[in-house]
Amino acid sequence: MRARGAKVTDIVVLVVAADDGVMPQTIEAINHAKAARVPIIVAVNKIDKPSADPNRVKTDLLQHEIVVEDMGGETQAVEVSALKRTGLDKLQEAILLQAEILELKANSNRAATGAVVEAKLDRGRGPVSTVLVQRGTLRVGDIVVAGAEWGRVRALVNDRGEQTESAGPSVPVEILGLSAPPDAGDEFSVVDTEARAREVADFRARKKKEARTKSSARASLDQAMALREQGEAKVLSLVIKSDVQGSVEAIVAALNQLSTPEVRVQVLHSGVGGITQSDVILARASDAPIIAFNVRATAEARDIAKRDGVEIRYYSIIYNIIDDIRAAMSGMLAPTLRENFLGYAEILEVFNISKVGKVAGCRVTDGKVLRGNKVRLLRDNVVIHEGSLATLKRFKDEVKEVVAGQECGMAFESYHDLQKGDLIECFEVEEVQRSL
Repeated sequence: MRARGAKVTDIVVLVVAADDGVMPQTIEAINHAKAARVPIIVAVNKIDKPSADPNRVKTDLLQHEIVVEDMGGETQAVEVSALKRTGLDKLQEAILLQAEILELKANSNRAATGAVVEAKLDRGRGPVSTVLVQRGTLRVGDIVVAGAEWGRVRALVNDRGEQTESAGPSVPVEILGLSAPPDAGDEFSVVDTEARAREVADFRARKKKEARTKSSARASLDQAMALREQGEAKVLSLVIKSDVQGSVEAIVAALNQLSTPEVRVQVLHSGVGGITQSDVILARASDAPIIAFNVRATAEARDIAKRDGVEIRYYSIIYNIIDDIRAAMSGMLAPTLRENFLGYAEILEVFNISKVGKVAGCRVTDGKVLRGNKVRLLRDNVVIHEGSLATLKRFKDEVKEVVAGQECGMAFESYHDLQKGDLIECFEVEEVQRSL
């Protein structure tokens, strides 16, 4: 989302809290702004707080090659307080100055083009797309193509929630009237006729479908080779629905980062809007839970999910989704086997008993020997055999445990090559649950 925002904007206003300083999300925003080659204006916010230290923020920014004007650089830095409305006029002046230096201009007397910032499916209004007009003027009644979707503009809503008849360059508006929510980041443009719009949208939809088919085919071949070399990976299948397209993108990206060679996330379907019957049917067919972020299921979908045992989990915080999926994937990991040493026993004599086979008369020299645990037979410090004890006796009684210094009789399961002087090592294998 930050990368998409940096690409569609002309000036980046980097807001840094004066009491917190440069945080990881600040560094990420800086990197995206640099990658998009967009000039930065630093707004040091929360200067009204007692713990505020604007100079520390400016010093920390030096580590990321941002030198503010106070320190001899070219980046403008303005100290503001959004709560007290302090310094906001200076921030506006800084933005206007930067725009004048860059000579930012756009032709408003042409067909509108721009970028889709966000898209969602509103229950009362239908598909709603938030767009930023970059060139030309967008008007009610225009025929718009946005990505693989198209439609006639039924209404324009500005950033104050008011309906407007037109929107010029640099104006963000909501468009009502598209056939479906486009993908965030898609370009939109105004075309002359519905036939042209339908043709362009169909062509883009076909190209997207071909790209998905090719990527899935390539992924399946890559997965087949990986599974052949590493063994089959466990898959956690999910259906994800959210209120807006940006949230879907963020959730899918975060969950894909959890995947490992042993266990991975497979998003069967992701989209915006409430959970429908088709979502539940898909989840049931694939044995997948449904992740709902800021949306709810319809009454029919809830009934089908309850009848078929499909789990629907509702969330309002993305981090909670990530934590729950990480815990579920950790449970799918095969446990680590850890070996714990128990004791040694030395074979003093070997007896050949009819109907039983060879039995070793032993003395436990270190630790203890437990019946039912794993044992190894060592000859000249080389492992000859590994298996389990068939019997462990003290005198004529079968016992569970023999400690150091005591003598006992031992017999291996299905193994009889025992010699005087051999060592028997007793150990236990413990399963340790792994986590991502």
